[in-house]
Amino acid sequence: MDSKSDDSSSERQIVSRQIGTGSSMLHLLYNFSKQAGKIAVVYLLGYFNISPAWLLAPVVLSVLREEWGKEKQLKRNIAKAAALSNEKEVILARVDDLPAWVFFPDVERAEWVNRIINQVWPNVNHYTKDLIKDVIEPAVRENLLQYKLSGFSFQKMRLGTIPPRIGGIKVYDKNVSRNEIIMDMDLFYAGDCDISFSLSGMSGGIKDFQIHGMIRIVMKPLIRTIPLVGGLQIYFLNNPTIDFNLVGVADLLDMPGLSDMLRKIIVEQISAMMVLPNKLPIVLSETVPHKVLKFPEPQGVLRVHVVEAKQLMKKDISMLGKGKSDPYAIITLGADNFKTQTIDNTVEPKWDFWCEFPIHSVTGQALDCRLFDHDDSKKDSKLGSATVEVLGVTRKGEVDSWVTLEEAKTGLVHLRMKWLQLSENLNDLKEALHETQTLRVTSMSTAVLMVFIDSAKDLPKSGGKSGGSPPDPQFSATVGKKTYLSNIQYRTDCPVFEQGFTFLVSNPETDTFHLKITDTKTATEIGKMSYNLSLLLDKPNLELDDQPLSLKGSGPDSSVMISMKIRILKYLGPSKDDGGDELSIYGEEIKTAPPPIPAPQPPPAAPQITKQPSLMKQESVKKEDNISIKSGLSNIQSADLTIEGTPEHKSFEKPLEPVNDPMYVSQAPPKVESAPSGLHHRYPSTASSVGGGDLGKIQLTLRYSVQRQRLVVIVHKIANLPLKDPSNIPDPYVKLYLLPERSKETKRKTETVKDNCNPTYDETFEYVMSQGELTNRQLEVTILTQKTWKSPVMGMVTVNLSELDLTKATTAWYDLQPESSKEKDQ
Repeated sequence: MDSKSDDSSSERQIVSRQIGTGSSMLHLLYNFSKQAGKIAVVYLLGYFNISPAWLLAPVVLSVLREEWGKEKQLKRNIAKAAALSNEKEVILARVDDLPAWVFFPDVERAEWVNRIINQVWPNVNHYTKDLIKDVIEPAVRENLLQYKLSGFSFQKMRLGTIPPRIGGIKVYDKNVSRNEIIMDMDLFYAGDCDISFSLSGMSGGIKDFQIHGMIRIVMKPLIRTIPLVGGLQIYFLNNPTIDFNLVGVADLLDMPGLSDMLRKIIVEQISAMMVLPNKLPIVLSETVPHKVLKFPEPQGVLRVHVVEAKQLMKKDISMLGKGKSDPYAIITLGADNFKTQTIDNTVEPKWDFWCEFPIHSVTGQALDCRLFDHDDSKKDSKLGSATVEVLGVTRKGEVDSWVTLEEAKTGLVHLRMKWLQLSENLNDLKEALHETQTLRVTSMSTAVLMVFIDSAKDLPKSGGKSGGSPPDPQFSATVGKKTYLSNIQYRTDCPVFEQGFTFLVSNPETDTFHLKITDTKTATEIGKMSYNLSLLLDKPNLELDDQPLSLKGSGPDSSVMISMKIRILKYLGPSKDDGGDELSIYGEEIKTAPPPIPAPQPPPAAPQITKQPSLMKQESVKKEDNISIKSGLSNIQSADLTIEGTPEHKSFEKPLEPVNDPMYVSQAPPKVESAPSGLHHRYPSTASSVGGGDLGKIQLTLRYSVQRQRLVVIVHKIANLPLKDPSNIPDPYVKLYLLPERSKETKRKTETVKDNCNPTYDETFEYVMSQGELTNRQLEVTILTQKTWKSPVMGMVTVNLSELDLTKATTAWYDLQPESSKEKDQ
């Protein structure tokens, strides 16, 4: 026995040595060919008298591409290591990479789910292979045709051995229908997939594919037989973060600019499949009709008005240095996006752009507004972005705010948003039409049309002959300027589509729904129909349920099975429910406003001085402040808090929501001197009349948004700045830094208010940071005046963030202190 085992082991050693020798020979030949190729290139350049300058551009491009690739590869390796780590190692990782359950108390650990996924992961490959081949490949092929690239097909699809990781799970048990279960999962996949494809005769591949996002699973309807759940709806609430590495011939595209094309196509296809309003339905029981899972069910419509922007960064270069910009905005919510027109040569564009988004989930979704500088010769430069949570808008009903741009040194964008709910009352249509006619905005909608195309039957054969082959049908559904395309059903004259779509309708009394079925094999039309929406208004509940409608231009028995439902858009104002049982996706509780508090006293008046013409503006501002304070007092006494608009829109007033609402807007709270009860978190002393250092005081609101991982700072106003010389009134502005480093990245600055000792700013600033970073951070607030070129410091205060409970907004007055030595050194 031992001799046989010794013989087999010796044979294995001989084979391994032979393999090692063969691999070393191949490596030697590869290095030899590589060096010979370099020498041949240099020889040919000299032989044909080609200028060495032709080598400069490829060399520079190669070096830049290599450095860019190293940075991306490092990020992929870190993500892959985190995906393979166990729970203990994840907790000991960097603070920025901690899973969701660390920060959010109602998010459960998911290690048991990760172990189950790890066990079933090998079997997932088979399902994913069919999904990629049947759904993703045709869509990618069609999109690549727009770039004159043809012949795309997947050759090999292997997801690898690293499964996705769930960072936390939350199951909703409040304000949820009894017939469904809603579960949110923090999904992170950083696998070692191996996907190869061919494109225009070239071979390439994708490796190290990564995706991270919040995915929602809705289990509905609940049934009384096994498996107890009729089906699933799976979708991302917002566009996930995607990264990947191209290999093979496609590696030539993996550089800034060129890889954006392929990346954009992949993101679009994932969005079209499972980013709201698109959902991936999975039927688990044959007793459940597909329409239950696939019929679109929006909760309302968010109307967005992108008014203007100001103080944008200057990106264009002029003869005298920095010129202006050519800004445009892209507004995104889920898979839907709109683009404004480009305004040339300005940093204060006025777009007056309207758009609307059907909302299928008010919790978890966020509106993203990104500003860019258009450039014909190179990639457009980013001017900043603003994010607004949909949940906050739905609770307020209507929002009008200037939002400070993130990822930008300066800039604000003016957004108006309105939450419209769905009504079955036909009488509401008259009011909706009147509003659109008054505003004279042609892109506005008055109703929502939901359509579900179940199937078609008896379609004509290809070639128009009875003995021809079955067609490959695909339908297009159109209302107004919006058209949706269905999936292609191959080789059938009775296709089952089972697809639903949502249309925004300008006027249901005059608009028409058009359906056209095409044979993609021959590119010929094999059936069409039109349905006047005014007929739907006469139906009970404005619905048409499973109705077979005849097709024109087809056979005599050809028909399509269709369901339609129309709802009128109606503004109902702010949400009247207390919201105590409703939780956002990350567990931030939405609470009602605190009970009425005693009327606060206005801040002490500034030192009296002799009236001079130069002080008229200051006196006018004081009068306005007194008026706003009086109105605020009366509103508080009537338990009806209101909020003032921005200085540019003084007449705009909206109901105030509690300051701990997860929705971020840059409007200020009521101009009162003390915060509501329940928000007293180590407030600074306000006993002195003009501040502890006789330098005045500043009012700030500080809050940390756990959901968005951002510190929000609102600079409201300054009171009682000292006036040493009545003929030299200061022009104050506020500068912010995050300590301890005081870097340019954390520098923020307000506008300058001319000739005023009691300026009002109401400007909002944000810092992106994890919750763990708050323990060692301080906010330095400095007040300066621009009366001289040096901008002398008038006072400052340092707020220790670790001493405040920033999960709830803290609004307080802070006494200004003399300038510190660190500020003098700046």
